[in-house]
Amino acid sequence: MKKTINYLIGSPGPSGYGSKSTADQVTDNRRCFGRSSTAIITGATSGIGAETARVLAKRGFRVVVPARSLKAGEEIKARIVSEFPDSEIIVLTLDLSSIRSVRSFVSEFEALNLPLNLLINNAGKFSHRHRVSEDGMEMTFATNYLGHFLLTKLLMKNMIETAKVTGVEGRIVNVTSGIHTWFSGDLIRSVGQITRDKSQYDATRAYAISKLANVLHTKELARRLEKMDANVIVNCVHPGIVRTRLTRDHEGFFTDLIFFLASKLLKTIPQAAATTCYVATDTRLTNVNGKYFVDCNEASPSKLGCNPDEGARLWSFSELIVSTEPKTVLVDLLHGFY
Repeated sequence: MKKTINYLIGSPGPSGYGSKSTADQVTDNRRCFGRSSTAIITGATSGIGAETARVLAKRGFRVVVPARSLKAGEEIKARIVSEFPDSEIIVLTLDLSSIRSVRSFVSEFEALNLPLNLLINNAGKFSHRHRVSEDGMEMTFATNYLGHFLLTKLLMKNMIETAKVTGVEGRIVNVTSGIHTWFSGDLIRSVGQITRDKSQYDATRAYAISKLANVLHTKELARRLEKMDANVIVNCVHPGIVRTRLTRDHEGFFTDLIFFLASKLLKTIPQAAATTCYVATDTRLTNVNGKYFVDCNEASPSKLGCNPDEGARLWSFSELIVSTEPKTVLVDLLHGFY
């Protein structure tokens, strides 16, 4: 009850911020990066990602906007530049559900010869209907987790080198969701079921699985970075409940009614982007690695999300999937992890 009351009134936590804090407010004074640092922000063409891009551009970041639609990317670029004329926004094509597209994006980015200080894995999808990616993977899992896993893996060398040259800690922020706590089964087995069998598909369960994978990825990557003694940290955030284009596949009376009834719990988009921006830029989080944040304060993920064996297992599974030719013996790969 106390947590709910604090959330509703926006009481600040140990960080000095709370549920009512905005992205502008949390980046006003404490920034670990200098101007002209480079940030890649997935899902930056709308919602929380667009607000994150706007605020980081305002604070002097060079912002790279990966977009499935170049038109949408150019529109958000124009909107940011109209507000901050000196900002540098770069739009590149990326479809996170496609392994081929992720590799192509990284090649394009590397050709720019830019440093990489900050990676925000923000893009999210909630597919109400069963869909499979071009690589043979269930679409929500492919977009929310697997694409980000590969993107992070391919960009890691640049991030580590940038941190070494600049002496400034690189940061990765994975945007997850509190809904990850709704799943407690065998993650990889369940991914196999919802990928292969349409009758096993439940949209909310698929979303929870993908968001649990984001938490496990964060924990496992943090362990690996520490072993490498890399000056790069990774943390994950739950932005809160906010209506964005994530529900675009299922607009209508029922969705509208749910959001109306939950309106007192909803955050504005600037409030929802606050935790991401706080974890991405606040100097007090230097060397804070592998943690989970809610309302700009450290919190506890699910017990399964903290299981190192599951994190290592998911990592091995992901490595196999992204290194396999599209649709090649995917079913056999899945069975190998049961």
